[in-house]
Amino acid sequence: MTSRVLIAGAGIAGPALAFWLHRAGFAVTVVEKAPRLRPGGQAVDLRGVAREVAARMGLDEEIRRASIHTAGFSTVDAAGATLTSMRADEWNGDGQIAEIEILRGDLAGLLHAATAGDVGYVFGDRITALHEGPDGVTVTFARSAQRMFDLVIGADGLHSGVRALAFGEDPGCVRHLGVYVAYWSAPNHLGLQDWALAYYEPESSAGIRPVHGNRESIVYVSFRSPELAADQRDAAQQKGLVRERAAGMGWEVPTLLAGLDDAPDFYFDSCSQVVLDSWARGRVGLLGDAAFSPSPLTGQGTSLALVGAYVLAGELAMSGDDLAAGLATYERRMRDWVQETQRMGREGADDSTLLAVANGFTLPDYPNLRGRSAA
Repeated sequence: MTSRVLIAGAGIAGPALAFWLHRAGFAVTVVEKAPRLRPGGQAVDLRGVAREVAARMGLDEEIRRASIHTAGFSTVDAAGATLTSMRADEWNGDGQIAEIEILRGDLAGLLHAATAGDVGYVFGDRITALHEGPDGVTVTFARSAQRMFDLVIGADGLHSGVRALAFGEDPGCVRHLGVYVAYWSAPNHLGLQDWALAYYEPESSAGIRPVHGNRESIVYVSFRSPELAADQRDAAQQKGLVRERAAGMGWEVPTLLAGLDDAPDFYFDSCSQVVLDSWARGRVGLLGDAAFSPSPLTGQGTSLALVGAYVLAGELAMSGDDLAAGLATYERRMRDWVQETQRMGREGADDSTLLAVANGFTLPDYPNLRGRSAA
Protein backbone atom coordinates (compact mmCIF):
# COMPACT_ATOMS: atom_id res chain seq x y z
CA MET A 1 0.00 0.00 0.00
CA THR A 2 1.23 3.51 -0.82
CA SER A 3 2.40 5.38 2.28
CA ARG A 4 0.54 8.60 2.97
CA VAL A 5 2.69 11.51 4.15
CA LEU A 6 1.52 14.87 5.49
CA ILE A 7 4.01 17.75 5.39
CA ALA A 8 3.36 20.92 7.36
CA GLY A 9 4.90 23.97 5.69
CA ALA A 10 5.00 25.19 2.08
CA GLY A 11 8.22 27.19 2.31
CA ILE A 12 11.41 25.58 1.02
CA ALA A 13 11.90 22.32 2.94
CA GLY A 14 8.28 21.14 2.64
CA PRO A 15 7.83 21.36 -1.15
CA ALA A 16 11.37 20.02 -1.71
CA LEU A 17 10.52 16.95 0.39
CA ALA A 18 7.19 16.61 -1.42
CA PHE A 19 9.05 16.60 -4.75
CA TRP A 20 11.28 13.70 -3.78
CA LEU A 21 8.61 11.72 -1.93
CA HIS A 22 6.31 11.85 -4.95
CA ARG A 23 9.15 10.64 -7.16
CA ALA A 24 9.64 7.72 -4.73
CA GLY A 25 5.95 6.76 -4.94
CA PHE A 26 4.52 8.26 -1.75
CA ALA A 27 1.12 9.96 -1.60
CA VAL A 28 1.87 13.46 -0.33
CA THR A 29 -0.22 16.28 1.12
CA VAL A 30 1.20 19.67 2.14
CA VAL A 31 -0.67 21.89 4.60
CA GLU A 32 0.28 25.57 4.98
CA LYS A 33 -1.24 27.96 7.51
CA ALA A 34 -0.76 31.01 5.27
CA PRO A 35 -3.50 31.61 2.69
CA ARG A 36 -0.97 31.64 -0.15
CA LEU A 37 2.75 31.43 -0.86
CA ARG A 38 4.67 34.23 0.84
CA PRO A 39 6.37 36.51 -1.73
CA GLY A 40 9.71 38.28 -1.49
CA GLY A 41 11.73 37.66 1.62
CA GLN A 42 15.46 37.59 2.08
CA ALA A 43 17.97 36.39 -0.48
CA VAL A 44 18.73 32.74 0.22
CA ASP A 45 21.80 30.86 -0.93
CA LEU A 46 22.39 27.54 -2.64
CA ARG A 47 25.82 26.42 -1.52
CA GLY A 48 27.98 23.34 -2.05
CA VAL A 49 26.00 20.11 -2.34
CA ALA A 50 22.70 22.02 -2.37
CA ARG A 51 23.50 23.00 -5.95
CA GLU A 52 23.83 19.29 -6.79
CA VAL A 53 20.43 18.60 -5.23
CA ALA A 54 18.88 21.33 -7.40
CA ALA A 55 20.53 19.72 -10.45
CA ARG A 56 19.15 16.28 -9.55
CA MET A 57 15.70 17.86 -9.29
CA GLY A 58 16.10 19.26 -12.79
CA LEU A 59 15.51 22.76 -11.42
CA ASP A 60 19.03 24.16 -11.52
CA GLU A 61 18.57 26.13 -14.75
CA GLU A 62 15.22 27.56 -13.61
CA ILE A 63 16.76 28.59 -10.30
CA ARG A 64 19.69 30.23 -12.05
CA ARG A 65 17.33 32.16 -14.34
CA ALA A 66 15.36 33.39 -11.33
CA SER A 67 18.42 34.18 -9.22
CA ILE A 68 19.35 37.69 -8.18
CA HIS A 69 22.60 37.87 -10.17
CA THR A 70 24.39 39.96 -7.56
CA ALA A 71 27.94 40.49 -8.81
CA GLY A 72 29.24 41.38 -5.36
CA PHE A 73 28.84 43.70 -2.42
CA SER A 74 30.51 46.62 -0.70
CA THR A 75 30.50 47.85 2.87
CA VAL A 76 30.03 51.60 3.13
CA ASP A 77 30.34 54.32 5.76
CA ALA A 78 27.61 56.72 6.84
CA ALA A 79 28.36 58.99 3.88
CA GLY A 80 28.11 56.10 1.42
CA ALA A 81 31.83 55.87 0.71
CA THR A 82 33.11 52.35 -0.04
CA LEU A 83 35.15 50.69 2.71
CA THR A 84 35.54 47.12 1.40
CA SER A 85 34.28 45.12 -1.57
CA MET A 86 33.99 41.45 -2.54
CA ARG A 87 32.87 39.75 -5.73
CA ALA A 88 30.47 36.81 -5.82
CA ASP A 89 32.85 34.66 -7.86
CA GLU A 90 35.44 34.60 -5.06
CA TRP A 91 35.72 31.48 -2.85
CA ASN A 92 34.25 29.26 -5.61
CA GLY A 93 30.88 30.98 -5.26
CA ASP A 94 30.50 29.97 -1.61
CA GLY A 95 31.69 33.16 0.09
CA GLN A 96 29.53 35.83 1.71
CA ILE A 97 27.81 36.35 -1.65
CA ALA A 98 27.01 32.91 -3.05
CA GLU A 99 27.15 32.01 -6.74
CA ILE A 100 23.41 31.23 -6.65
CA GLU A 101 21.22 33.53 -4.57
CA ILE A 102 17.48 33.78 -5.04
CA LEU A 103 14.65 35.44 -3.16
CA ARG A 104 13.08 33.01 -0.74
CA GLY A 105 9.63 33.63 -2.25
CA ASP A 106 10.87 33.01 -5.78
CA LEU A 107 12.46 29.69 -4.80
CA ALA A 108 9.32 28.63 -2.94
CA GLY A 109 7.32 29.46 -6.06
CA LEU A 110 9.54 27.28 -8.26
CA LEU A 111 9.29 24.36 -5.84
CA HIS A 112 5.53 24.73 -5.62
CA ALA A 113 5.20 24.85 -9.41
CA ALA A 114 7.33 21.69 -9.70
CA THR A 115 5.03 19.78 -7.33
CA ALA A 116 1.55 21.30 -7.58
CA GLY A 117 0.42 18.85 -10.26
CA ASP A 118 1.34 15.80 -8.19
CA VAL A 119 0.95 16.87 -4.56
CA GLY A 120 -2.14 17.97 -2.66
CA TYR A 121 -1.68 21.49 -1.27
CA VAL A 122 -4.00 22.87 1.41
CA PHE A 123 -3.50 26.57 2.15
CA GLY A 124 -5.04 28.53 4.99
CA ASP A 125 -5.12 25.59 7.40
CA ARG A 126 -2.97 24.16 10.19
CA ILE A 127 -2.55 21.06 12.34
CA THR A 128 -4.12 21.38 15.80
CA ALA A 129 -3.67 17.85 17.17
CA LEU A 130 -1.74 14.65 16.47
CA HIS A 131 -2.70 11.24 17.80
CA GLU A 132 -0.50 8.28 16.93
CA GLY A 133 -2.04 4.82 16.85
CA PRO A 134 -0.98 1.41 15.54
CA ASP A 135 -2.13 2.21 12.00
CA GLY A 136 -0.84 5.75 11.65
CA VAL A 137 -1.23 9.33 12.87
CA THR A 138 -4.69 10.83 13.15
CA VAL A 139 -4.40 14.53 12.34
CA THR A 140 -6.87 17.18 13.42
CA PHE A 141 -6.91 20.43 11.45
CA ALA A 142 -8.24 23.89 12.25
CA ARG A 143 -10.49 23.88 9.16
CA SER A 144 -10.32 20.59 7.28
CA ALA A 145 -11.78 17.24 8.27
CA GLN A 146 -9.71 14.88 10.40
CA ARG A 147 -7.49 12.49 8.41
CA MET A 148 -5.03 9.66 9.01
CA PHE A 149 -1.48 9.54 7.62
CA ASP A 150 1.34 7.03 7.87
CA LEU A 151 3.85 9.79 8.58
CA VAL A 152 3.76 13.50 9.49
CA ILE A 153 6.71 15.80 8.82
CA GLY A 154 6.99 19.26 10.34
CA ALA A 155 8.75 21.55 7.89
CA ASP A 156 7.04 24.59 9.37
CA GLY A 157 9.97 26.70 10.40
CA LEU A 158 11.64 28.04 13.51
CA HIS A 159 8.37 28.35 15.42
CA SER A 160 7.12 24.93 14.34
CA GLY A 161 3.62 23.98 15.42
CA VAL A 162 4.29 20.31 14.66
CA ARG A 163 7.33 20.36 16.91
CA ALA A 164 5.29 21.81 19.77
CA LEU A 165 2.53 19.21 19.33
CA ALA A 166 4.76 16.16 18.98
CA PHE A 167 7.73 17.12 21.18
CA GLY A 168 6.05 19.39 23.71
CA GLU A 169 6.61 23.06 24.40
CA ASP A 170 10.33 23.31 25.11
CA PRO A 171 11.52 26.92 24.84
CA GLY A 172 15.06 25.71 25.54
CA CYS A 173 15.34 24.08 22.13
CA VAL A 174 15.18 27.48 20.39
CA ARG A 175 18.43 29.25 21.23
CA HIS A 176 18.53 32.97 20.58
CA LEU A 177 21.89 34.20 19.24
CA GLY A 178 21.38 37.80 20.30
CA VAL A 179 20.42 39.27 16.91
CA TYR A 180 17.13 40.23 15.25
CA VAL A 181 16.67 40.92 11.56
CA ALA A 182 13.92 42.42 9.39
CA TYR A 183 13.57 42.18 5.60
CA TRP A 184 11.23 43.95 3.20
CA SER A 185 10.94 45.09 -0.42
CA ALA A 186 11.61 48.69 -1.36
CA PRO A 187 12.29 50.79 -4.47
CA ASN A 188 15.85 50.72 -5.75
CA HIS A 189 16.21 54.40 -4.89
CA LEU A 190 20.02 54.34 -5.21
CA GLY A 191 19.90 52.92 -8.74
CA LEU A 192 22.15 50.00 -7.83
CA GLN A 193 23.17 47.70 -10.68
CA ASP A 194 23.71 44.05 -9.60
CA TRP A 195 25.67 45.22 -6.56
CA ALA A 196 24.68 45.07 -2.88
CA LEU A 197 25.61 47.52 -0.12
CA ALA A 198 25.95 46.95 3.61
CA TYR A 199 26.37 49.43 6.45
CA TYR A 200 27.53 48.57 9.97
CA GLU A 201 27.29 50.30 13.33
CA PRO A 202 28.48 48.75 16.62
CA GLU A 203 25.12 47.17 17.54
CA SER A 204 23.22 47.23 14.24
CA SER A 205 23.52 46.97 10.48
CA ALA A 206 21.51 47.55 7.32
CA GLY A 207 21.76 46.68 3.66
CA ILE A 208 20.26 47.05 0.20
CA ARG A 209 20.34 44.53 -2.63
CA PRO A 210 18.79 45.18 -6.07
CA VAL A 211 16.54 42.40 -7.40
CA HIS A 212 14.29 41.59 -10.37
CA GLY A 213 16.53 43.17 -12.99
CA ASN A 214 17.47 46.05 -10.65
CA ARG A 215 13.90 47.36 -10.78
CA GLU A 216 13.45 47.08 -6.99
CA SER A 217 15.42 46.04 -3.95
CA ILE A 218 15.34 43.89 -0.85
CA VAL A 219 16.51 45.70 2.26
CA TYR A 220 17.32 44.57 5.76
CA VAL A 221 17.91 46.04 9.18
CA SER A 222 19.43 43.98 12.00
CA PHE A 223 20.25 44.77 15.60
CA ARG A 224 21.68 43.07 18.66
CA SER A 225 19.26 42.51 21.50
CA PRO A 226 18.39 40.09 24.27
CA GLU A 227 15.32 38.01 23.49
CA LEU A 228 12.25 40.18 22.91
CA ALA A 229 8.60 39.42 23.60
CA ALA A 230 7.64 39.86 19.95
CA ASP A 231 4.33 38.46 18.71
CA GLN A 232 4.98 36.54 15.48
CA ARG A 233 1.45 37.35 14.30
CA ASP A 234 1.58 41.11 14.95
CA ALA A 235 3.37 42.83 12.07
CA ALA A 236 2.51 46.29 13.40
CA GLN A 237 4.24 45.52 16.69
CA GLN A 238 7.26 44.12 14.85
CA LYS A 239 7.56 47.21 12.66
CA GLY A 240 7.42 49.35 15.78
CA LEU A 241 10.33 47.38 17.26
CA VAL A 242 12.37 47.84 14.09
CA ARG A 243 11.72 51.59 14.04
CA GLU A 244 12.60 51.88 17.71
CA ARG A 245 15.84 49.90 17.48
CA ALA A 246 16.95 51.51 14.19
CA ALA A 247 16.18 55.09 15.29
CA GLY A 248 19.30 57.21 14.98
CA MET A 249 21.11 54.93 12.53
CA GLY A 250 22.93 56.71 9.76
CA TRP A 251 23.45 56.11 6.02
CA GLU A 252 20.20 55.34 4.11
CA VAL A 253 18.38 53.84 7.10
CA PRO A 254 15.92 56.75 7.63
CA THR A 255 14.83 56.43 3.99
CA LEU A 256 14.38 52.67 4.33
CA LEU A 257 12.32 53.04 7.50
CA ALA A 258 10.10 55.67 5.87
CA GLY A 259 8.86 53.04 3.39
CA LEU A 260 8.27 50.32 5.95
CA ASP A 261 4.47 50.60 6.01
CA ASP A 262 4.25 50.27 2.21
CA ALA A 263 6.23 47.01 2.14
CA PRO A 264 4.07 44.08 0.93
CA ASP A 265 6.36 41.38 2.34
CA PHE A 266 7.73 42.53 5.70
CA TYR A 267 9.44 39.76 7.69
CA PHE A 268 10.92 39.98 11.18
CA ASP A 269 12.41 37.32 13.44
CA SER A 270 15.27 36.44 15.73
CA CYS A 271 18.46 34.80 14.56
CA SER A 272 18.04 31.56 16.49
CA GLN A 273 19.06 27.94 16.32
CA VAL A 274 16.98 24.85 17.03
CA VAL A 275 18.84 22.16 18.96
CA LEU A 276 17.08 18.85 19.64
CA ASP A 277 18.24 15.48 20.93
CA SER A 278 16.17 13.81 18.22
CA TRP A 279 14.33 14.96 15.11
CA ALA A 280 11.59 12.31 15.35
CA ARG A 281 8.94 11.05 17.75
CA GLY A 282 7.36 7.85 16.49
CA ARG A 283 5.67 8.60 13.16
CA VAL A 284 6.32 12.36 13.39
CA GLY A 285 9.56 13.87 12.08
CA LEU A 286 11.05 17.31 11.58
CA LEU A 287 12.91 18.90 8.69
CA GLY A 288 14.62 22.20 7.95
CA ASP A 289 14.43 25.02 10.47
CA ALA A 290 11.83 23.12 12.50
CA ALA A 291 14.47 20.48 13.24
CA PHE A 292 17.83 22.22 13.02
CA SER A 293 17.66 25.92 12.22
CA PRO A 294 21.27 27.11 11.91
CA SER A 295 20.12 30.79 11.95
CA PRO A 296 20.41 33.28 9.06
CA LEU A 297 23.90 34.14 10.33
CA THR A 298 25.25 30.99 8.62
CA GLY A 299 23.83 31.50 5.13
CA GLN A 300 23.23 27.75 5.16
CA GLY A 301 19.57 27.35 6.14
CA THR A 302 18.26 26.84 2.61
CA SER A 303 21.09 24.49 1.69
CA LEU A 304 20.41 22.37 4.78
CA ALA A 305 16.69 22.32 3.96
CA LEU A 306 17.20 21.19 0.35
CA VAL A 307 19.80 18.57 1.18
CA GLY A 308 17.83 17.39 4.23
CA ALA A 309 14.70 16.96 2.10
CA TYR A 310 16.62 14.83 -0.40
CA VAL A 311 18.22 12.66 2.30
CA LEU A 312 14.97 12.24 4.25
CA ALA A 313 13.05 11.19 1.15
CA GLY A 314 15.83 8.83 0.09
CA GLU A 315 16.02 7.13 3.47
CA LEU A 316 12.24 6.80 3.72
CA ALA A 317 12.16 5.27 0.24
CA MET A 318 14.88 2.80 1.24
CA SER A 319 13.18 1.84 4.50
CA GLY A 320 10.14 0.11 3.02
CA ASP A 321 7.40 -0.14 5.64
CA ASP A 322 9.77 0.76 8.49
CA LEU A 323 9.39 4.53 8.26
CA ALA A 324 10.85 5.01 11.75
CA ALA A 325 14.08 3.42 10.52
CA GLY A 326 14.15 5.87 7.62
CA LEU A 327 13.76 8.80 10.00
CA ALA A 328 16.59 7.49 12.18
CA THR A 329 19.01 6.96 9.26
CA TYR A 330 18.24 10.44 7.87
CA GLU A 331 19.20 11.92 11.22
CA ARG A 332 22.42 9.90 11.46
CA ARG A 333 23.49 11.05 8.00
CA MET A 334 22.72 14.72 8.58
CA ARG A 335 23.52 15.41 12.23
CA ASP A 336 27.32 15.96 12.06
CA TRP A 337 26.97 18.41 9.17
CA VAL A 338 24.13 20.23 10.96
CA GLN A 339 26.15 20.52 14.15
CA GLU A 340 29.19 21.88 12.30
CA THR A 341 26.99 24.45 10.55
CA GLN A 342 25.41 25.52 13.82
CA ARG A 343 28.83 25.83 15.44
CA MET A 344 29.85 28.15 12.61
CA GLY A 345 26.76 30.27 13.28
CA ARG A 346 27.54 30.57 16.98
CA GLU A 347 31.22 31.37 16.56
CA GLY A 348 31.21 33.42 13.37
CA ALA A 349 33.04 32.47 10.21
CA ASP A 350 35.24 33.82 7.48
CA ASP A 351 34.78 32.88 3.83
CA SER A 352 37.13 29.91 4.03
CA THR A 353 34.94 28.42 6.79
CA LEU A 354 31.81 29.04 4.74
CA LEU A 355 33.37 27.20 1.80
CA ALA A 356 34.43 24.25 3.96
CA VAL A 357 31.00 23.86 5.56
CA ALA A 358 29.15 24.29 2.27
CA ASN A 359 31.10 21.38 0.82
CA GLY A 360 31.33 19.35 4.02
CA PHE A 361 28.73 16.71 3.13
CA THR A 362 28.80 13.83 0.67
CA LEU A 363 25.51 13.51 -1.17
CA PRO A 364 24.17 9.93 -1.20
CA ASP A 365 22.75 8.33 -4.33
CA TYR A 366 19.25 6.90 -3.88
CA PRO A 367 18.07 4.68 -6.76
CA ASN A 368 14.42 5.22 -5.80
CA LEU A 369 14.80 8.96 -6.36
CA ARG A 370 16.15 8.74 -9.88
CA GLY A 371 13.70 9.57 -12.61
CA ARG A 372 12.29 12.26 -14.76
CA SER A 373 13.45 15.86 -14.35
CA ALA A 374 11.03 18.49 -13.18
CA ALA A 375 11.81 20.81 -16.07
